[in-house]
Amino acid sequence: MKALVQRVFEASVSVEGKTTGRISSGLLVYLGVARDDAEADADWLAGKISNLRIFDDAGGKMNLSLKDGIGAAPAPLAGGAGEDRGTEEVRAPAGVLAVSQFTLLGDARKGRRPSWEKAAEPEKAKKLYEYFIERIRGQGLVCECGVFQAYMRVTYTNEGPVTLLLDSKER
Repeated sequence: MKALVQRVFEASVSVEGKTTGRISSGLLVYLGVARDDAEADADWLAGKISNLRIFDDAGGKMNLSLKDGIGAAPAPLAGGAGEDRGTEEVRAPAGVLAVSQFTLLGDARKGRRPSWEKAAEPEKAKKLYEYFIERIRGQGLVCECGVFQAYMRVTYTNEGPVTLLLDSKER
């Protein structure tokens, strides 16, 4: 199982013009499921991602994880003190936005068209994608998501930027 993890200021995913998931500060995770993946791969990735210390502490050092409170509750919208918004707007919750991404398993070493033979069959991939989401939520974190096998539009603002590629087979 592969995960491309990006630290974001905000991120959202929509399908056919409808937002299906949205977070404020947190992690955008593109998740690819391989043919030989199992629940143990999802368990490992969920634990690793939940505990990645890639958020800045008070000293500016990457020393905090989502479990240190970054993904615990919705944060107020940014704005100056005393600013009259006229509403009680709240930013989306901080946490993880998980998007299924079979193309992470693409092999483009030969020719010009990637091969998808390493990607899991859709039924298995969906089951493990949903299992991964539940494992993240089981860590006490907010986990929003896209729609499996849908054409999605993902919008995000990288922070840092901080981007990591994790592979459960290379632990």
